[in-house]
Amino acid sequence: MVKILVVEDDIQFNDIMQTILRQAGYAVLGAADPTKAYEALRTEQFDLILSDIMMPQVDGYQFAQEIRRTNPDIPILFITARDDIASKERGFNLGIDDYMVKPINFDELQLRIKALLRRAKITEDNVLTVGNLTLNNEAVSAVLAGQEVSVTVREFQILYKLLSYPDHAFSRAELMDEFWDLASDTSMRAVDVYITKLRDKFKAADGFTIKTVHGLGYKAVLK
Repeated sequence: MVKILVVEDDIQFNDIMQTILRQAGYAVLGAADPTKAYEALRTEQFDLILSDIMMPQVDGYQFAQEIRRTNPDIPILFITARDDIASKERGFNLGIDDYMVKPINFDELQLRIKALLRRAKITEDNVLTVGNLTLNNEAVSAVLAGQEVSVTVREFQILYKLLSYPDHAFSRAELMDEFWDLASDTSMRAVDVYITKLRDKFKAADGFTIKTVHGLGYKAVLK
């Protein structure tokens, strides 16, 4: 059974999250602050951490930084009242995997948890299967309906990224920053060109589509 650690100093909200997650079939342990969370992590194995940012003594940033020092792979989702870009940027730079702003929708929380857990499994085996498409990250290969599709490294990386985080909208700037040389003078239009190529090469894929998020970028939507 998947085990989740909830780190939140608002006891009532902590209890609500624990109850909802248990009803969804997860094993859950609540910690009122990072110190108690550290104690739990020393004795138990968790598959996912949900953490607030604004907590006394040790805040969520310090907590995430310490977790990443000892465990680079466990998914971390921040749930916080902070809605500014600087707070989000700091969290992602420290290595968190997702970010939700209070008040949250608990149905959305469960969707994000499923996506993060799925991503964690992908990291373990380096193989991602969506419908009739299988991507092998180690071999940088794409097999569609039993036939290998020729892709460039960058095409593969973009598609693997989108499918690893279904329904997550990535901006063109985010994709440029990750998959193009920082010194490159390539324009944002290059992202559109690659998405067009991917749509053409994988139009026979039956498990997903790549949707345009107008004014932002793109996301993969599972069928």
